Amino acid sequence: MQYVEIELDPHETAMAEAGAMMHMEAGIEMETVFGDGNSEHQGTMAKIFGAGKRILTGESLFMTAFTNMSSGKRKVAFSASYPGKIMPVELQDVGGELICQKDAFLCAAKGVSIGIALQRKLGTGFFGGEGFILQRLQGDGLTFVHAGGTICEKHLEPMETLRIDTGCIVGFEPTIEYDIEFVGGVKSALFGGEGFFFATLRGPGRCWLQSMPLSRLASSLVSGNGNNTQLNIRVGS
Repeated sequence: MQYVEIELDPHETAMAEAGAMMHMEAGIEMETVFGDGNSEHQGTMAKIFGAGKRILTGESLFMTAFTNMSSGKRKVAFSASYPGKIMPVELQDVGGELICQKDAFLCAAKGVSIGIALQRKLGTGFFGGEGFILQRLQGDGLTFVHAGGTICEKHLEPMETLRIDTGCIVGFEPTIEYDIEFVGGVKSALFGGEGFFFATLRGPGRCWLQSMPLSRLASSLVSGNGNNTQLNIRVGS
């Protein structure tokens, strides 16, 4: 499993999902914040709304802020909860916004807003694998997203369409149109092993795919555990 190590300048802060911290050097203070950490100067209702958005995306009510309170540079490291790749994204390079699956976000510079992106089409909401809700990362800082297996980057030309397994999408630029399409014949849907629907991404813009979604990894582990033989081992003193 990969991890990301961030060097913080004095009084610089990094935000991360709760439980993502791997290690940190002395001088870094850790604080649990309500919502995505960007509503500290806003009113109570704004903070509640920010936290509610995180609940809709399947995340915790809280995030963790790591601030370097020393006079020199200090390092903090974060790791994901399952094997895969960590991809750095400079939001300035993608127009200040990235749409991603709801469990992809790992950590970011303070100032990056983690919100929701509602899918307007009914079919996309029910059959898109991520429901009506995707994560919307906004700002001008560096953010890190996690993907299962290997990451594949695709650049779609205007009106170019790519059909993808619904769980294999990591993220895409907001210029890309996202929709859901029926696989086809009943035989293909029932026995093709790919499910009834796949996602369609239509350019222009960049998208990132993952070779091993968490759902597929979990399914493989459950299937494999059913074939394991239980071993009884006695350890003598």
